[in-house]
Amino acid sequence: QVQLVESGGGLVQAGGSLRLSCAASGNIFSIDAMGWYRQAPGKQRELVASINRGGTINYAYSVKGRFTVSRDNAKNTMYLQMNSLKPDDTAVYYCNVVWWLGSVRYDSWGQGTQVTVSS
Repeated sequence: QVQLVESGGGLVQAGGSLRLSCAASGNIFSIDAMGWYRQAPGKQRELVASINRGGTINYAYSVKGRFTVSRDNAKNTMYLQMNSLKPDDTAVYYCNVVWWLGSVRYDSWGQGTQVTVSS
């Protein structure tokens, strides 16, 4: 099992910044990819950014150039630095990890953290 604890959400004005953290515990040596997703009211959950074990990073087009995902393997923590925030970024942000137990793939999710950007 892998457990995730998120922190760092809050209320910020448009143009401001926030940094989200996702701390992993448990069977951390089996973690492969890590990612941030978000879900706004009435919308489907979408991928914001991901980083795999090899360091390959992907971003949603809407956040490219504004958000930066990073991973500190020594602290078992993933971060999402969000700059130049827009009201459209308002959502609950979820941390996700893909991990393996033998040949079986699992997903774990954090509890979510609210990000609200006011105009």
